[in-house]
Amino acid sequence: MTEAIYLNALGLLCALGHDVPSVRAALFAEQAPVVAISDAVLPGKTLPIAPVQASLLAVDALPPPLRSRNNALLLSALAQIRGDVDAAMARYGTDRVAVVLGTSTSGIAEAERAIAGYLRTNEVPPDFDVGQQEMGSPALAVRAVLGCEGPAYVVSTACSSSAKAIASAARLLRMGLADAVVAGGADSLCGFTVAGFASLESVSATAANPLADGRDGIHIGEAAALFLVTREPGPVRVAGHGESSDAHHISAPLPDGSGARASMLQALAMAGLDASAIDYINLHGTATEQNDAMESIAVASVFGDAVPVSSTKRLTGHTLGAAGALEAALSWIALTDNPQGLLPPHWMVGPVDSRLPSLRIAAPGDRVGRPLRHVLSNSFAFGGSNATLILAAT
Repeated sequence: MTEAIYLNALGLLCALGHDVPSVRAALFAEQAPVVAISDAVLPGKTLPIAPVQASLLAVDALPPPLRSRNNALLLSALAQIRGDVDAAMARYGTDRVAVVLGTSTSGIAEAERAIAGYLRTNEVPPDFDVGQQEMGSPALAVRAVLGCEGPAYVVSTACSSSAKAIASAARLLRMGLADAVVAGGADSLCGFTVAGFASLESVSATAANPLADGRDGIHIGEAAALFLVTREPGPVRVAGHGESSDAHHISAPLPDGSGARASMLQALAMAGLDASAIDYINLHGTATEQNDAMESIAVASVFGDAVPVSSTKRLTGHTLGAAGALEAALSWIALTDNPQGLLPPHWMVGPVDSRLPSLRIAAPGDRVGRPLRHVLSNSFAFGGSNATLILAAT
């Protein structure tokens, strides 16, 4: 059995709320939140979006290359667990605390504003620095604020980024390269990603409708989720993780789901669990035609229709590089302080797509009647980059 790794503390912001209690309340609410329809992100094109509504910590004290909304999201999540992280640094030493994050946008929004400013004035705005859009910026920002000196890096594999960051954190701990890791991810809303997915005809005109007949794509959100990860016992354990690569297509998944299946089987093997031990599966569930079809085939081939499943992306939007950490956070919430085993609900408009394999979809209000023990969370990305986490209650 592999060495036990624990998720000791969680800081979280997304469209559902500004911290763990507010997100928990919205996740299990009797009604789904209303998804905003706006042209604020992509002027001239009105689309559904899922922004963070909370006020964020200022980044003015950071060096110019580290000032971005993406990093403000991260630092606002970090503030929620700062006491736990400071205690870890005092216990282990600053050189034994690492930072591993996932992102796909970093400071692209700042570059967009700088380009718009240049087109207006023929000058680059003085508050812009090209370093803001570097993928390493989030890890450097968190390390700068904390003053930790362990390894610090960013994983950027599109929508599997922050799930892979959590797996990477577990590996750092098992290899003895760190005693504590701040791990998770963030992505902020920006026109580049919304326009990119729109050009692929993957953005829905309404809120995403995973697994539904007639679904027509994602809606994009933003989020930050950070865990303190250590070997010290905590409320949730990283029981297993799996990673695979389809190497099939730059954006489309392998249709037979074999890459996703390999990722899930690897995670189950590491956890030493049979498929029947999983109480709930958080689907990647983007609401695109191809992703939902592929994932349904893969999940049905491993679990049949016995395990409750849901996609939470109608609630949070697809947060891209932050999605893996965000959905691990929602799984963490489901595993803690949840005596009736309420399941993260699958909100859907209309019937299930009859072409998909049969799955046991967790409707709003569904529960298992006891605390959840094991939760599996999938994250699948462009290029066939697949990641699966299995989290266990302790």
